Amino acid sequence: MIQLKQFEAWFITGSQHLYGEETLKQVAAHAEKIAQSLSNEANIPVRIVFKPVVKTPDEIYRICQEANTAPDCIGVIAWMHTFSPAKMWIGGLKILQRPLLHLHTQFNRDIPWGDIDMDFMNLNQSAHGDREFGFMMSRMRMDRKVVAGHWQDPDVVSEIGTWLRAAAGWFDWQGARFARLGDNMRQVAVTEGDKVEAELQFGYSVNGYGIGDLVKYIKEIGDSAIGKLIEEYHDTYTLAAGLQKGGAQHASLIEAARIELGMRAFLEEGKFKGFTDTFEDLHGMEQLPGIAVQRLMADGYGFGGEGDWKTAALVRAMKVMGSGLPGGNSFMEDYTYHFDPDNRLVLGAHMLEICSSIASGKPTCEIHPLGIGGKADPVRLVFNVDGGPAINASVIDMGNRFRLLVNEVEAVAPLHELPKLPVARVLWKPYPDMRTGCAAWIQAGGAHHTGYSQNLTAAHMQDFADMAGIEFVKIGKQTDLYQFRNELRWNDAFYLMKGFK
Repeated sequence: MIQLKQFEAWFITGSQHLYGEETLKQVAAHAEKIAQSLSNEANIPVRIVFKPVVKTPDEIYRICQEANTAPDCIGVIAWMHTFSPAKMWIGGLKILQRPLLHLHTQFNRDIPWGDIDMDFMNLNQSAHGDREFGFMMSRMRMDRKVVAGHWQDPDVVSEIGTWLRAAAGWFDWQGARFARLGDNMRQVAVTEGDKVEAELQFGYSVNGYGIGDLVKYIKEIGDSAIGKLIEEYHDTYTLAAGLQKGGAQHASLIEAARIELGMRAFLEEGKFKGFTDTFEDLHGMEQLPGIAVQRLMADGYGFGGEGDWKTAALVRAMKVMGSGLPGGNSFMEDYTYHFDPDNRLVLGAHMLEICSSIASGKPTCEIHPLGIGGKADPVRLVFNVDGGPAINASVIDMGNRFRLLVNEVEAVAPLHELPKLPVARVLWKPYPDMRTGCAAWIQAGGAHHTGYSQNLTAAHMQDFADMAGIEFVKIGKQTDLYQFRNELRWNDAFYLMKGFK
């Protein structure tokens, strides 16, 4: 299970010696109170750590240097309580490698109308100091998040929490390892990409492993471990009659459990955070991993089908970002459409591998033929998904840059039973409407594989894209196809010019 409270964000406050020691003591006391208050907020997923007030270029440089190497620091929240001359910040900001959120706030919520004097004004200069600080970051062309408002305002706290979740996902990518079991599905374009550029841009590595590397682990699994896992299956899911002990297909359940345990051992020993596989490369395996992949995703691993390593990494990041929130995150695919003019819908599913974290109710564990891959019938979890707001997200390699595309959607409960469709599935309506949403997705080059989230929003993904330094494109309630196409053209021009800098 992913625990975000292991991470911390540093709360750094700027001032200067000009104000004297008494004022600086008040600045420190106010900053510490804000940091403690934020850290105790339910919407703040990580610890907020107060750091001593910085007043000189050397102090600023050192604190930024320390943040870069602190093992649990995922980002910096900066606030200028008083005026902090911004030339002091140049050296520190130039070396800062952690994401930065500029909190434009002030300690007092209200002006004390009857008591306000120049001492109060000199102490509470955030409106002044934050503008100086903001200018320098703009002058340096620094990507950062700016949140404006009082630190106790629920909307401000929520916005900071969203950014911190994105920072946790970004931090998790740094040095992460993803295993590509087998190659990409043959002749498929969108699941390919530049893995070298991805490691440079995103900080994670993707390397290929033969199926034989995995099969070795599968063959070493003992009967005792398999028996315990089957008991867990029995307690957690509704097992089809044929899979139960004594059933005609119980041997297939044993093999599915063996595959899951082998995959876990492979991933744990290799310290991987996600993986891909493909039905075109299963040599030495009796069945395509179904329930194994579904359960590994539920435990936090990223996954992409058919060698789709970009989606595997994205799903992992989304699971980190959504940790502790109601709902889940899963690998997904837009599979087929319902074009009823009065109720247009997308049916999302995959052959087998949809994460049980998004399941509505208790999944059933079933076995059915799979008309692709040429292996034995695979065991899988079958379930529906509740309605409610959700997003689909896709990372696309555009050749000269990566693009993160997000479509806001509204999931809906199934209209009818689907007795002959033995896979996990979800129905949704794309925003702003199906025709516009689907056309915009196609115009943007969106992949057929996505990360589907019940607990993240486009705001989380935009903060994440900003940290990664990549293009972000949103399809939402206000999307107009004419303006959307112009936005894509403007983005092309921007990144073309950026490439010549």
